[in-house]
Amino acid sequence: MDRIVSALLGLIILSSVWLGLAEAQDSRPNILLIVADDLGYSDIGSFGGEIATPTLDHLANEGLQLTNFHVLPSCSPTRSVLLSGMDNHRAGLGTMGELKTPEMEDHPGYAGYLNFEVAALPEVLKAGGYHTYMAGKWHLGDDKETTPHARGFEETFALLPGGGSHWNDRKPVSPPETMIYNRNGKVVQSLPDDFYSTRYYTDVLLEFLEGNRGDGKPFFAYLSYTAPHDPLHAPRNYIEKYKGAYDLGWDELRQQRLQALKGLGIIQADARPFPRLPSVPAWSEMSTHERDEAARDMEVYAAMVDYMDEQILRIFDYLKETGEYDNTMILFLSDNGANGALPTAYPGQTEEYLSSFDNSLDNRGLINSYIEMGPGWAQASMSPSRMFKAFTSEGGIKAPMIVKLPGTMSNAGAMSNAFVHVRDIMPTILDIADVSHTGEFDGRSVRPMQGQSVLDFLAGETDTAYSGANQVGYELFGLKAFFVGDWKILRMPRPFASGEWELYDLKKDPGETNDLSSEYPEKVQEMIALWERYKKDNAVLDISYDLSGAVK
Repeated sequence: MDRIVSALLGLIILSSVWLGLAEAQDSRPNILLIVADDLGYSDIGSFGGEIATPTLDHLANEGLQLTNFHVLPSCSPTRSVLLSGMDNHRAGLGTMGELKTPEMEDHPGYAGYLNFEVAALPEVLKAGGYHTYMAGKWHLGDDKETTPHARGFEETFALLPGGGSHWNDRKPVSPPETMIYNRNGKVVQSLPDDFYSTRYYTDVLLEFLEGNRGDGKPFFAYLSYTAPHDPLHAPRNYIEKYKGAYDLGWDELRQQRLQALKGLGIIQADARPFPRLPSVPAWSEMSTHERDEAARDMEVYAAMVDYMDEQILRIFDYLKETGEYDNTMILFLSDNGANGALPTAYPGQTEEYLSSFDNSLDNRGLINSYIEMGPGWAQASMSPSRMFKAFTSEGGIKAPMIVKLPGTMSNAGAMSNAFVHVRDIMPTILDIADVSHTGEFDGRSVRPMQGQSVLDFLAGETDTAYSGANQVGYELFGLKAFFVGDWKILRMPRPFASGEWELYDLKKDPGETNDLSSEYPEKVQEMIALWERYKKDNAVLDISYDLSGAVK
C-alpha cells in the first residue's frame, strides 16, 4: 500500500512539474518592430531604390509589402501614434516637444511627450507576459517618468531627444539641445570610442535578447534606428562603396526612381511627379564644386541605409540561430518621408554652430561634419510625391512598410496598395500577441485605441483592412489633411501651397499635381466637415506656426 501511495505521489509531482514547464513555454509569437528614421519611400530595393538592401528585400519576399502605408509628417508624432494606437493629439504629440508654445500648456494632447491618457504598447505587452526591449531613438519624453524604461520597456538603451551625431562626440542637431542617452532610466555618462549609432543599437538589442534566451517568455523588441536622420554620418568604407553613384544628380535619380516604381507596379504608368521645387537648382546649372558636395552627401546617405540593412541582418541571423525567427512577427517602416529641410529648420540653430564643423569634401559624412540630404535628393527619394518630411502632403506621410508574420505566409512576396495607417500597428500587435487593452492600466484610466487590428488583412484573409481604415485626419504644424479612400483634401499655408483646401484623387494623381477642388466643390465641403469633426474629436488647437525655415 505504501508503494502505491508513493508512486501516486510521484506521478502527481511529475505532473505538476510537467504542467509548470508547459505553462512556462509561452508559444505566443515574438514581435520585432524596426523603425528607420527619415528613410525615403523608394530608398530600399523592394521599393525601387538602387541602394544595396538585400536583407530588407528578402524580408519583402517573405512577407507583405505595403505600398500605401501612411504615418505622420515628423518623428515624435509618428512614434506617439505607433506606440499608442491613438491620434497624435490624443497621445501627447499634437506638436513636437521642441516646438511647444505657452498656449499649449495644460493641454495633454500637446504635452510634448507620450502622455498618461494612453497606455503605451510596451506597458501593455509587459503586463501581458512579454519581455520588452528597446534600443535606439525614443523622442517621446526625457523626464524620469517619461523615459522608455518608465513606460514599459524592461531593458533599454535610448537616445532620448530627436537626433544628433551618430559618433561618440554627442554633437546635437542644434545648439539648444543635448544628446542624452539613457539606459534603464539612468543617464549614460560616456560612449565607447568606436561608437556608431546603428551598430551600437544593434549590439545592445542582441545583448538584451541573449540575456533572457530560452526562458520561455516571448519578447517585444523595438529597434529604433537613428539612420538615416541628419547629420549624415557613415563609416568611410561604406561611403566609398557609393563613390560616383550619384554624379548624374538628383534630377536623374528622381527619374530613375520614378521609372522603377512604375516598373514594379507601385504607381500607375502615367503617374506624374510633383515638379522640382523652385528653390532646388537644376543639376546641370550647378557648379562642379556644388555638384561634388551634393553627390557626396547622397553617397553618405546611401551608405547609412546600406549599413543599417547589414545590421538588421545580424538580428535576423541571431533569431534563426536561436530558432526564434519562424515564430517572430517582423515589422519594418520609416517614421516619415525623407528629410528635405536644411539645418536652419531646427529651433535655435545658428550659423556660428554650423560653421564649427569640418564639411570639406573629404570629411563630409565623417566625425565633426554636419551635412544633410536637402530638398533635391529628398524629392528624388519621395518621387512622385509632393514635398517631404514635415508636410501633410504625400511626400511627408507616405512610408515604406514590410510585415512578415510568423511561419510561412500564403501571400509572401505580395504587394498591397490598400490604405493602412500607423495607428493600426499597436492593435495589430496586441491581436497577434493575444493581449487585451482595457480602459484602465496601472491604476489609471486610459483612452481606448482609435486604431484597429489589420491582422486578417496582413495574413491575406481579406483584400483591405477594416471598414473605415482609409478615413483618417491630419494636423501638424498647422498643415492639415483628411483621407476618404482615394480622395484627399489638403491645406498648407503659403508659400508651400495655395493656403486653401485642395482636393486630390490619389489613385490617379499620387503626386498631388491636379487640384480638383473647383471641379468637385461638394466633395470638398463634405470632407472639410469630416476634418472639422476630426478636429473636435481629437482636441486639435488652432495655432499658427512659423515655417519659414523649413525649406529654402
